[in-house]
Amino acid sequence: MPEIEIRPAKAEDIPVLVNLDHDYVSDYVWQMDVHQTEDNQIDVSFRQVHLPRSIKVDYPRSSRALTEDWTRRSGLLVASLQGEVIGYISLLLDMAPLTTWASDLAVVRRLRRQGVGSALLIAAQEWGRQHGSARLVLEMQPKNYPAISLAHKLGFSFCGYNDRYYPNQDIAIFFAKSLR
Repeated sequence: MPEIEIRPAKAEDIPVLVNLDHDYVSDYVWQMDVHQTEDNQIDVSFRQVHLPRSIKVDYPRSSRALTEDWTRRSGLLVASLQGEVIGYISLLLDMAPLTTWASDLAVVRRLRRQGVGSALLIAAQEWGRQHGSARLVLEMQPKNYPAISLAHKLGFSFCGYNDRYYPNQDIAIFFAKSLR
């Protein structure tokens, strides 16, 4: 594959980014179990569950919400291949101290699983370092097994969740990696 270029987004990239396929297919889900014991201890656990069949999962944010959100982001990096925009990652500073927060990562369907997402995450780590962050946090749906696998592959560790986080009331799970 020719070399992927990662650069800050330009205004003319926005229509292309909105039209990317943001949905994905998953064979697994991270299922959350909550159990309260008799002594009022609450145990929360996640377990990987193999689904009986592959499912197509819609992205939890609408195109309109994405474009509005991008104007409030600290950074929006795009991946391009031979001049064609093929993916992006959106980044936010100051959501937590010394942390870069990555909320959206999308790659054109025909180039998924070919290193574009990895290149964007590696560039996001460097972007975070340059902006004084000590760690990078990724957010994703528990159904997004492709993103969970990518996070693990790149050395990110599970660091938490937030119930009813997305507009569709889905849980968000978080993975983090030190940038120092």
